[in-house]
Amino acid sequence: MAGWVKMVFKLEQNAMHRVPSLRRLLLGMAFLATVHLGTVENLQAQQEGANRYQISRRAAEIHQRGYVFDGHNDLPWEVRTKASKFFDEFDIAKPQPQLHTDIERLRAGNVGAQFWSVYVPVETIAAGNAFQTTKEQIELVHKMIARYPEVFELALDADDVERIQANGKIASLIGMEGGHSIEGSIGKLRQLHSMGARYMTLTHSETLEWADSATDVSRSDGLSEFGEQIVLEMNRLGMLVDISHVSPATMHDALRVSKAPVIFSHSSARKIADHPRNVPDDVLAELPKNGGVVMINFFSGFVVPESAGVLLKQSALRKELKSKYPESKELQERELKQWQLKNPYPAGQAEIIVDHIEQVIRVAGIDHVGLGSDFDGISKLPIGIEDVSKYPVITELMLRRGYEEEAIHKVLYGNALRVLRQATKIAAP
Repeated sequence: MAGWVKMVFKLEQNAMHRVPSLRRLLLGMAFLATVHLGTVENLQAQQEGANRYQISRRAAEIHQRGYVFDGHNDLPWEVRTKASKFFDEFDIAKPQPQLHTDIERLRAGNVGAQFWSVYVPVETIAAGNAFQTTKEQIELVHKMIARYPEVFELALDADDVERIQANGKIASLIGMEGGHSIEGSIGKLRQLHSMGARYMTLTHSETLEWADSATDVSRSDGLSEFGEQIVLEMNRLGMLVDISHVSPATMHDALRVSKAPVIFSHSSARKIADHPRNVPDDVLAELPKNGGVVMINFFSGFVVPESAGVLLKQSALRKELKSKYPESKELQERELKQWQLKNPYPAGQAEIIVDHIEQVIRVAGIDHVGLGSDFDGISKLPIGIEDVSKYPVITELMLRRGYEEEAIHKVLYGNALRVLRQATKIAAP
């Protein structure tokens, strides 16, 4: 097929300067051939994944005897931005192939507990509506639970998770992705907790006055004094301190200050893929003392080494384009898309997820790793782990590497459940 496309372009070069209509015809034929080739390649990749990741009977049984407690799913923001009528338009009781998540696939993946992210963009800081938009996202999760009461139920602590999951429903927890949501106010933090939020990521992609991000300049060399107060107030409330997205200095400070186990709701191991969104080994080494858990992110750009390098270059370019076109987001996006077309990055294979799991186990131990997929918040996933139905692949791959049921269940749900329970115990009565 590729040779045929080259032939079309050669014919075009010979004839298009004489016959404009022929030029358009040949270009159209070449475009369709290229699209067809891409479709064939995608289908071949899917078939390869299906053959490579057959779930054995033993893996299926182990997976069914446990359940998945995932730390981060961005479905609420996807629904907000792509469906003006929310779940009336994106009815997740029906198959939604344009999403990573729907009810049928959640059931197929044996998801028993899910932290739904109430992410809002950092641009809401300048707009002055970060807090309000976060409240709206929390309400959207409540609306989802109310619309599908036979499937979802709000969970506020570990006891809720166990009860809801035992009743055959998906325990639905709420996580805030970025300290900008509280607009520098402990009072607003308390309000969001009262609405059901049970973790807060200290930063997102930009540094705040009180906490440094992994992907921005440093202001406080970690946490400021006010940042430490935020962590302690989260401990008092029983809210998990999430240190995905933050700088290594902020990670160390949070581990030092927090009286409860912390989580990385959707981060991976930096030793495997050198991206600042991942967790360095020196931080992993501190985790056992705190009791926290790294919940492994599935995004190809963070977990595949080559892809992480491409993503770093893309991030640098994005910053350059913001300086080059400060008044035009359209021009920024146009040049960025042109660069992306010329610089694709590999999806990788599902085994890379288990590589990251094993790196955390090597340094921190089996009690300190879980799953935080980032489904519906990411653009590319390793072959074999394309959506929420594919969690059994993780069980299969861990089994192939010699892990027993107890260890696999710790990764699937046990460690996440433990830190949630401990955070509640440490909270003020």
